[in-house]
Amino acid sequence: MQYRNIGTSGLKVSEIALGSWMTQLSDTEAVSDARSIACKAFEAGVNFFDCADAYSGGDAERFLGDFIKDLPREDVVISSKVFFATGRSVNGQGLSRKHIFNNCEQSLRNLGTDYIDLYYCHRFDESTPMEETLQALSDLVDQGKILYYGVSEEWSAARIERAERIISERGLHPLSVVQPQYHMLDRYIEHEIVESCERYGIGITPFSPLAQGLLTGKYRKGEPLPAGSRATWQADKQINALLTDENLDKVSRLAQIAQDLGLSMPVLALAWILRLPVVSSVIVGASSPRQLESNMAASGVVIPDDALHKIDEILGFVRFERHIG
Repeated sequence: MQYRNIGTSGLKVSEIALGSWMTQLSDTEAVSDARSIACKAFEAGVNFFDCADAYSGGDAERFLGDFIKDLPREDVVISSKVFFATGRSVNGQGLSRKHIFNNCEQSLRNLGTDYIDLYYCHRFDESTPMEETLQALSDLVDQGKILYYGVSEEWSAARIERAERIISERGLHPLSVVQPQYHMLDRYIEHEIVESCERYGIGITPFSPLAQGLLTGKYRKGEPLPAGSRATWQADKQINALLTDENLDKVSRLAQIAQDLGLSMPVLALAWILRLPVVSSVIVGASSPRQLESNMAASGVVIPDDALHKIDEILGFVRFERHIG
């Protein structure tokens, strides 16, 4: 496993991080499986474990807290997020100072730790002044309850630029990290967000790097959906929106490139994201140790330049040389 800094900060995280979004904790067997996967990740060098207060109603944080309690705290980097409602109070959601402080305390209790390494705004809050949100996060850094803070979805480049102006004017602790969705079939962050992050020394920790499983290669044009796959979940609109003939054709062609390079399709997809120096870590999920092993194999893989050009041709995207060094 290789490691990168979170932006220009001194914090080092594994190139592959284990996320909790899809972790199943419905029964004793599921918890045991999740623990086996987390242990395997840590033993293989994964030190970054991503979570959120809203995942599984707080159970994901409590599971992570139980997992790390016997580990040296210095050896693990844990993150959580705040925004979504975790109660019925009128002040129980959003990015107000009150909700941020209340939920940070609850996350610390759930995680059984004195501090959270990375604390993200899970969404953007239109109803709260950005100044209030950023001041609250900076104050939590002053109190030692969080070490670094960042933002996740709905924080456009324009909002990041505005946040940086506020931080500069008020002398606040820096915004250190951004966690957007990013994968081969959704490259929107390359238009503006990557440039803003490079300018301000902000690290990027993308989630959903395998496009809800589409970039694993398990879905094939003209074939039935794999039994038990996410696409068979009636409520999962994200993966079903991606399952177009055009995207399936692209994945088929990408899989040939992976094969030519002696890589699995997931490794190609993850290594492709890691081609960007501004990316600090890629957050993956895993439903089995075998799947985890496949994902972790992407750390340190360098895709040849000619293959990167072929990938861009398949994806129909203009390559930005400045972004990939």
